[in-house]
Amino acid sequence: MRPAPGEVVHFSEDPTITRFEPHVAATAQQPEAYVWAVDTGRAPDYWFPRQCPRAMAWVVPATTEADRSSLGAARVHAIEYGWLAAMRSVRLYAYRFAASPFRPFGAHAHAMVATKPASPPGPPEPVGDLLALHADAGIELRVLGNLWGFVDAVSRSSLGFSGIRLQNARPRPGELHP
Repeated sequence: MRPAPGEVVHFSEDPTITRFEPHVAATAQQPEAYVWAVDTGRAPDYWFPRQCPRAMAWVVPATTEADRSSLGAARVHAIEYGWLAAMRSVRLYAYRFAASPFRPFGAHAHAMVATKPASPPGPPEPVGDLLALHADAGIELRVLGNLWGFVDAVSRSSLGFSGIRLQNARPRPGELHP
């Protein structure tokens, strides 16, 4: 489930949204209000239940051969065992939008944003089986007891990487939740 050329998508567990209003995200580090979406390259980052903590790593042109070998695949996503049932059962929907009102956001263009309200041209599409979606895309999905070892390893490597909703991950080994 990726946007077609000239499109961006917004993934949601709510199939009833008819108009997306710009808002300041709860985790935002900027004061501007946006409608958020992703392009085809970043769509797989959102093939998860919304609140699911996940870490992702992928090969980029600057990736060393050692890091490529240690990753073992061109792209790897990781979640914790506690989220596997939700991955299997969540009903996720994709809202498609024309890409023209959206612009890249962030130094690494990890999202697309619009500053005006956006209404999808049609109803959202059910995304379907998230595990199968990963498999069909050739993305290795790892299920770990704790994400932090993976996060630390990929953030110190020459791989591209991202973490989403990491505040929902289990604490680092030896740390307690506040």
